[in-house]
Amino acid sequence: MRYLVIIWVTLFMITGMVSAQELKSPNGNFEMKFALLSDGTPTYELSYKGEEVIKTSKLGLELKDDEKSLLNDFSVTDTKTASFDETWKPVWGEETEIRNHYNELAVTLNQKGTDRIMIVRFRLFDEGLGFRYEFPQQKNLVYFVIKEERTQFAMTGDHTALWIPGDYDTQEYDYTRSKLSEIRGKFDAAVTGNASQTQFSKTGVQTALMMKTADGLYINLHEAALINYSCMHLNLDDENMIFESWLTPDVQGNKGYLQAPCTSPWRTIMVSDDARDILASRMTLNLNESCKIEDTSWIHPVKYVGVWWEMITGKSSWSYTNDYPSVKLGETDFEHAKPNGTHAANTKHVKEYIDFAAKHGFDAVLVEGWNVGWEDWFGHSKDYVFDFVTPYPDFDVEGIHQYAKSKGVKMIMHHETSGSSRNYERHIDTAYQFMNKYGYDAVKSGYVGNMLPRGEYHYGQWINNHYQYALEKAADYHIMVNAHEAVRPTGICRTYPNLIGNESARGTEYQAFGGSNANHVTILPFTRLVGGPMDYTPGIFEMDIEKLNPDNHSHVNSTICNQLALYVTLYSPLQMAADLPEHYNQFMDAFQFIKDVAVDWQKSIYLEAEPGDYVTIARKAKNSGNWFVGNVNGYNKRTSEIKLDFLEKGKKYVATIYSDAKDADYKTNPQAYEIETKNVTSKTKLKIDSAPGGGYAISIVEKK
Repeated sequence: MRYLVIIWVTLFMITGMVSAQELKSPNGNFEMKFALLSDGTPTYELSYKGEEVIKTSKLGLELKDDEKSLLNDFSVTDTKTASFDETWKPVWGEETEIRNHYNELAVTLNQKGTDRIMIVRFRLFDEGLGFRYEFPQQKNLVYFVIKEERTQFAMTGDHTALWIPGDYDTQEYDYTRSKLSEIRGKFDAAVTGNASQTQFSKTGVQTALMMKTADGLYINLHEAALINYSCMHLNLDDENMIFESWLTPDVQGNKGYLQAPCTSPWRTIMVSDDARDILASRMTLNLNESCKIEDTSWIHPVKYVGVWWEMITGKSSWSYTNDYPSVKLGETDFEHAKPNGTHAANTKHVKEYIDFAAKHGFDAVLVEGWNVGWEDWFGHSKDYVFDFVTPYPDFDVEGIHQYAKSKGVKMIMHHETSGSSRNYERHIDTAYQFMNKYGYDAVKSGYVGNMLPRGEYHYGQWINNHYQYALEKAADYHIMVNAHEAVRPTGICRTYPNLIGNESARGTEYQAFGGSNANHVTILPFTRLVGGPMDYTPGIFEMDIEKLNPDNHSHVNSTICNQLALYVTLYSPLQMAADLPEHYNQFMDAFQFIKDVAVDWQKSIYLEAEPGDYVTIARKAKNSGNWFVGNVNGYNKRTSEIKLDFLEKGKKYVATIYSDAKDADYKTNPQAYEIETKNVTSKTKLKIDSAPGGGYAISIVEKK
């Protein structure tokens, strides 16, 4: 179904006619104003239901080695408005149809003295505002270098924010909740160790940034369609409460190299007086181009298990031998090396995972550490680190391929690059051909450690183009991509739906690296997941990591029911049951929910939400009448009250409720849960207690 209405209206055609331009959202709740200051500086402001949300904020870009940057001395030469309304169908998603409805204002600016042209395009949705810079083909602006983008977001007060430190290399931080004025004082404590990290300011934070005003308005700042551009951070002027864009530089300190005609990514502002609207918004996706892959039949959701958590906890190793302090691909003799006895990616063990996946209905098995080079892969700025095709002696590629095929299970490839992006591009065609040969249709790539070329950061323009190159190249080979340590998603999965997952935030692995905040998963839906799905790798049932590795004293700060709920609350078409099979065998009744829960959805209903405190979501499985509900809770015990009025009226259902036991607690009693089965209808109301760091999960099946 597609509805499309476009109306272009030319408002001003005469140079020098400067006055405020106004734009309203389709439902009238938002109003945006554009104006030039007396010195020709472009500005905008935004209000929601008559209340100012963004005060007058400047727009423009500072150019390198240029006598006159794109900051002021502009005049308006043309303004056009349009209305757009369509409904499109994603390949996978939180619903089967997405409405893309906005009103648009495009302002053409001409700079005095340079005769340069810049267009600022605004799109106002019922959820908020997106805007970007456009540079058409012209004589006086062709190749140019960005010193800094100077986009402002002027706040109306000292809002409460959920933030992580601005960093060119990692997003893997716990969130801090504080007033904007407190960011500077809390910044150092918010920075925790990582394999690669580079902060730039004591008031620098990352998007998506979630805030709440004293009047109860929720504000989210992010970006969409990050293509051929540097990732945007936000730097706060904490005296005036003004955020300004701060792009990721390259090794020379430059923020971007552009060639007209070109555009910037969209800068996005979502606002609502109901936190659930932030979760329900598809504005980020709608600001991206439609799907560029003509045949998408090979792209599909995946539920998987894998040889991974045992290495993360230190129970097993990625490396095959302890004989060599360094290895050289093609030279080091692994055939005659002494096995270390801890290498997990061996044929016998992988077949055990294949058997487990086949028995319990999982689609695929991920194996890490199968390929040579893990003995010295990290921390050495090593260029030729992996070749992505040569297995260790104990990993039978062909035998595993045939065994998995006989069991109806796919294998998921693992390509860790150790940050050596040049090396990955050197091998990428051969690696993808290898995957095609052995039936791997999905790859988990990784970029742990400092980037190569040396001096580049994880989120600069150059490496963002690398991620995009790997994604588009994968599409040529009909391969789905799950990129870890890559730039945070900005809705590109609409254009390239073979991007079925990213990490790009603090995932489950940190529960084995000292633990994460117990309310972390109540924040991610409002921040990281605004840009696209996350491979969070949930499903941990054994919270005491010492039981896997006596030397690792970490604790998973979650109850079992919280882990179950993540399959609903942290949306992804790629979902892992991350724990070891033996732990699932101990709690097979709880594991049933992971077996049952869908990974692709027809409809999503956001029942309860407060960032940092709780999230409750109901989703209807695609091509099914089954519903699944998930609730994740923060630090305070809470009673959740929900209505099942989303169920079809007149039908009867059976609900299986997995909930925290009365004495459950993420720290002291995380494995305490109860399972209740009851008959329900659309008139049913449920009251369920959620423990600290807990939650609940419900599967609802139509009664036969």
